[in-house]
Amino acid sequence: MIELRHLRYFIAVAEELNFRRAAERIPIDQTPLSRTIRDLEERMGATLFVRAPRKLQLTPAGAKLLKYARTIFIRLERTERIVRETDARYREPLRIGVDDSTAQPKVAECLNRWRRMAPDIPLKLTEMRAAELLAALRNEELDAGISFGVLDDAIAQQPIWTSPIVAVLPLAHELAGRETVSLSELLAFPAIFCDPAYHPGLCRQMEAIFRERSLSPTTAGEARSLTGYLTRVAAGLGVGVADADHMQVLRRTDVVVLPLVEPVYFTTYVLHKPQLPTIRESLQRFLAHATNLRSLRGCGPGACCAAPAP
Repeated sequence: MIELRHLRYFIAVAEELNFRRAAERIPIDQTPLSRTIRDLEERMGATLFVRAPRKLQLTPAGAKLLKYARTIFIRLERTERIVRETDARYREPLRIGVDDSTAQPKVAECLNRWRRMAPDIPLKLTEMRAAELLAALRNEELDAGISFGVLDDAIAQQPIWTSPIVAVLPLAHELAGRETVSLSELLAFPAIFCDPAYHPGLCRQMEAIFRERSLSPTTAGEARSLTGYLTRVAAGLGVGVADADHMQVLRRTDVVVLPLVEPVYFTTYVLHKPQLPTIRESLQRFLAHATNLRSLRGCGPGACCAAPAP
């Protein structure tokens, strides 16, 4: 049976028309190369070369074999490429969960950069509530998550970026005409907060900020979603705070958004379960990519210290 090495050696000799140069090209010693070509001729039952003292020429049979041998290797190369592409297409995806309260453009930017950096790794994205995200990480149904944080010491939480906290006011509020407002001035009024059962990480960050500044705000209500939160503020039920990135996306016209005097920030984290027997290489690369975004952007003053992760 003719083997691929027979054809590979034959192509080299046929193109070089010189055993020495063909042997250097492969590379192989001339003796086994000559032996392989003679073996090929015997197996095919045809003379492929005219061997003259100072000249080597292809016979008509050799010229025909050269044409088809080249076609064989072109098809083989295409086949290998298709198989590799198919393998990459069906490779186990990197499973990322995103807290459904996180509508920051930075999430899309992070994932878009990742896809450009690792196009060979499929990405499966799932939106879920914070409690579902935590359960999926615990049960290893996700490789990583992006959120404002969860309350579980068994889940590693690394800061990836920060967003300035802004004041959110009803249109007719007495502070709405100001250019900036301090956190203490804002929270002198009853405030809307998020439901800790739905947004534990965000609530923890706010509590840390309140403790740091010795603030004791009055709660006017709690919301399960950001849209519900802003609806309560717009209805005049209380004042509120939000991160600037979310407000930039939502662009609500029924509330007034003011910068805070103080440099106060919400932190977004990448989450994963560190107790895995082996952390997949793709996950290690994604964690390095996500946390590197923090250094690329830089942190605002006090940004990474406002609410330390467990």
